[in-house]
Amino acid sequence: MAEGKGILRKYFEIPFIQRMGVAFVLGIIVGLIVGEPIKVIEPLGDLFLRLLMMVVIPIIVFTLITAMKKLTPSQLGRVGGQTVGIYILTTIVAIIIGLTMANLFNPGLGLELPGEYDMDPEEAPSMIDVFLNLFPENVVEAMAEAEVLQVLIFAIIFGIALAFVRESSDNEEVKNGVDIIFNITETASEAMFKIVRGVMEYGVIGVFALLAVTFGEAGPEALVEFGLVILTFVLAVGIHMLIIYGVILNGVILRKSPLRFIKGTKEILLTAFATRSSAGVLPISMRTANENLKIDEKIYSFTLPLGATINMDGTAMYQGVAAIFAANLVGESLTLVEQITIVTTTVLASIGTAGVPGSGMIMLSMVLTQLGLPLGVVAFVAGVDPILDAFRTMNNVAGDLSVTSVVAKYNDGIDLNSGAWVDFQDEGESTDSGTSSDS
Repeated sequence: MAEGKGILRKYFEIPFIQRMGVAFVLGIIVGLIVGEPIKVIEPLGDLFLRLLMMVVIPIIVFTLITAMKKLTPSQLGRVGGQTVGIYILTTIVAIIIGLTMANLFNPGLGLELPGEYDMDPEEAPSMIDVFLNLFPENVVEAMAEAEVLQVLIFAIIFGIALAFVRESSDNEEVKNGVDIIFNITETASEAMFKIVRGVMEYGVIGVFALLAVTFGEAGPEALVEFGLVILTFVLAVGIHMLIIYGVILNGVILRKSPLRFIKGTKEILLTAFATRSSAGVLPISMRTANENLKIDEKIYSFTLPLGATINMDGTAMYQGVAAIFAANLVGESLTLVEQITIVTTTVLASIGTAGVPGSGMIMLSMVLTQLGLPLGVVAFVAGVDPILDAFRTMNNVAGDLSVTSVVAKYNDGIDLNSGAWVDFQDEGESTDSGTSSDS
């Protein structure tokens, strides 16, 4: 028994990011070697996703209501405008980068689209429906179905109402009641972050299982056949993350080295890659913003849930690559005007399909339909889509945190002199060792 405890203690003494990194690499290798039979461990990955989804809605509700105690309506409007504006701007740049890389590498040349891959186009919801869907008919149902945007809107409205009641009421008992509610939500949000740390410890096993199953199902054959599509998209993601998030948002605006941002977000980026769910890793994104990036709760509790639903840089970038891929499959070339159409359609779709299940499928269907290209390409790339989706999600989450950092700086809501932002020499390896016990 003592020996078992000793092994367990040594395991937890290993920095968490190293354990996660090993699980990440081993999952890919084991999945490619074992292949389809690796699906037997799929429940281990599903459990990790369920644990994450378990805390998503409570964290959104508790942190947002708490934030409303600190954020005035005018501040909320300013933060909201800045956040949406930067999200849209980075999405436009992402599509342009995706199109540029696709024009350079021309994925799809030499491949043919099988005739059996015919499918009906997905219909995007109207803008009226999108607006109406922001407001839940039943709050409990919205929470049960994890409708992040609807829950976000309700939590903001409820939090603002509480703040107004506290300011306008002459009844001291009512004011005290509001303070009690705010204290409860603040305490509850702290408790949820403690749960997230525990979930992340299991995440080492979960990440291994998720990646093993993903690459086991795709197989080496799919990787070879669609290698150029994967390479084109991965390079586009790398360029976007390096130049837009790293150099411009972190280097120019925050005046911090991109390496410091990576230092503070490496765990969440690996987890986002493995889970392929921006909403699923939202609790970890919030914890990262709070503990590593030192962002004020009143900022990240609003910008991160919003980003998980409308910030689709990685997904938008994929639309450009997939459109060129589809055109090459049928021997066509897209004109400059048609490629500008992709930019416009994708930006509108990324906003219009926010919170809609299968939004990536709807976006791609809209783009291909607009260009008169075969919708069968959606099914054609389905075999490797989980791999592409992993990179899309990692890019989206990196964007959420980068934009949140910038918005926080514009609103005096970030401490750039502590956490991951300080010099490496100042903190040494203490951050990693601390993470191993807290995560």
